[in-house]
Amino acid sequence: MNAESRRKEIQKRLESQPGPLSASKLASQLGVSRQIIVGDIALLRASGTDITATPRGYILTRKSEGLVYRIPCRHRGDDMQRELEIMVDNGCLVRDVIVEHPVYGQLTGPLDVATRHDVAEFINKVRLSDAAPLSDLTGGIHLHTVFCPDPSAYARIMQALREEGFLYEDKD
Repeated sequence: MNAESRRKEIQKRLESQPGPLSASKLASQLGVSRQIIVGDIALLRASGTDITATPRGYILTRKSEGLVYRIPCRHRGDDMQRELEIMVDNGCLVRDVIVEHPVYGQLTGPLDVATRHDVAEFINKVRLSDAAPLSDLTGGIHLHTVFCPDPSAYARIMQALREEGFLYEDKD
């Protein structure tokens, strides 16, 4: 398979995959190295294909259904799993995490978690990588972009985050 055919096949697999596909899995399926896949993804992006790299693999960026909200949160790193479970348990997709860095400005980490299974995979990856969450850069303060099916799902999330002490609010 030549490089152009391989990139078309990568795009086709991403389009048909309901969740993220890792570079390692694509490499295994297509009989090339992981680095070749990373390069192919870069070329697909350069040609206009909207591919997002999440902690669990590549996805084609799709328009998400529902209402979009930004939720300000603050908590310790070991509370991350509970925070994300609150959001997905209420039927919402957690698109990303955003922090404000003093040197780089806004840093956004794509998450795309929608189920407890997604959350567990993400948390496991964090633990195995021994990497610190982005929110550690800002004393635990961060934003999440979430897609909720309706305003009541958003209200439930806000109430649960408030009860857990995770919601970052003006206390004045």
